Amino acid sequence: MTASEATTKRVLLAKPRGYCAGVDRAVVTVEKALEKYGPPIYVRKEIVHNRHVVDTLRERGVIFVEETSEVPEGAMVVFSAHGVSPAVHAEAEERNLRTIDATCPLVTKVHKEVNRFDREDYDILLIGHEGHEEVEGTSGEAPDRVQLVDTAEDVERVRVRDPEKVVWLSQTTLSVDETMERVDQLKERFPNLADPPSDDICYATSNRQIAVKEMAPECDLVIVVGSKNSSNSKRLVEVALQAGATNAYLVDYAREVDESWLDGVSTVGVTSGASVPDVLVMELLEWLSERGWSDVEEVTTANEKIAFALPREIRDARERSSVR
Repeated sequence: MTASEATTKRVLLAKPRGYCAGVDRAVVTVEKALEKYGPPIYVRKEIVHNRHVVDTLRERGVIFVEETSEVPEGAMVVFSAHGVSPAVHAEAEERNLRTIDATCPLVTKVHKEVNRFDREDYDILLIGHEGHEEVEGTSGEAPDRVQLVDTAEDVERVRVRDPEKVVWLSQTTLSVDETMERVDQLKERFPNLADPPSDDICYATSNRQIAVKEMAPECDLVIVVGSKNSSNSKRLVEVALQAGATNAYLVDYAREVDESWLDGVSTVGVTSGASVPDVLVMELLEWLSERGWSDVEEVTTANEKIAFALPREIRDARERSSVR
């Protein structure tokens, strides 16, 4: 390699990236529960969609279950950041489970919007991905009123009682562009479709997509650190490609990068999903540096300062008195 070739290799590192406030709150909730109550702590579903986080917590004594019915009666269970339906809360109460709700406050906000529009007798069109835990929890707030809109075909299948009383809401981790595409399609069918009272797409999801859009046109390759079941991480790959990156891939760990992806590559973009600890990004940067991509330039589009209070069950008295 010539000196001139070496100087062309660079990494653009997106900021913001990685942990959002809701994920941080959920992970710390489980860690604090382990400290306060000791293992085992049960968690319904994955606390957040990240393989490294789940594996690390499992090693510390967390038992992940698919359904509340798998938790022994009287035991403690934490509900994941993606939220659960009222039916899950009711089942936990019936089985005398001690519960800690780590639902992201931004997901809770969408649940409350469903409750409000249900009371006002609206048909609710929820834009989201079928089978995603957040969608299941949100739909469960008013199963008779909520219709899921995932694909363009779903738009045509929607049936409402009164086209003057229809509102759209969305899963918090979608691509902003994809969501608005569905909204435009729905408004063609229902011109008086009401918008949500506030933006449902999570600030962190939106911010990470904006950062990727900013750097993608300069990138021959974008590597997104995140798990395959992470909706917001998968969206970052799609956004990178749509915004002009030549190639984009999703990996959990640096060791999963195929070195052939680097053939002919000058600029590598790096980012991570909202449930990814930054240690995994640092490992990827080290891996790239060992292969000649040691020049790292941060691309900053926002500075996030949001933090959420922990669930009351694991705050100590001093913390409780300081939380407003």
